[in-house]
Amino acid sequence: MESEIASATLKALRRVLRATEGGTRMLAVATGLTPSQLLVLREIDAGDDVTPGVIAQRLQFSHATITAIVDRLVALDLVNRTRSEHDKRRMLLKATGAGRRRLVEAPDMLQLKFEAAFAVLPGWEQAMILAGTERLADLLGAGDVDAAPLLDAGAIDRD
Repeated sequence: MESEIASATLKALRRVLRATEGGTRMLAVATGLTPSQLLVLREIDAGDDVTPGVIAQRLQFSHATITAIVDRLVALDLVNRTRSEHDKRRMLLKATGAGRRRLVEAPDMLQLKFEAAFAVLPGWEQAMILAGTERLADLLGAGDVDAAPLLDAGAIDRD
């Protein structure tokens, strides 16, 4: 009996991993971007006077990770960096026309689907899913692994 439950749990975990990998592939085919790059691009496009620090805080990514992602988006001509006229130390980010077109072309990300579906669950069920998922990470030896709240199959700052 116990091994049947363990097998069923591993199958469910594998389905989650496959969905994540499939979502990442769909996004890459449609836009040429990783989920993390798309999330950063969305955050940049969503506001005025957006700085890398603001993006890092909103997405719970490190400043170094945001810098690497923004560097890639700038190289792809999807984002522009400019110095603030009021404070030359501040670097402002703005999506280019090409960046805004990529956002329109992007399929619904698994991340957004999850957030929308999770938000409508009652609090007790959200807490139960969190507790079970954290316990699963512990069982797999990944309890102390630093991770951003992002459904992606690879490193968040990869090309």
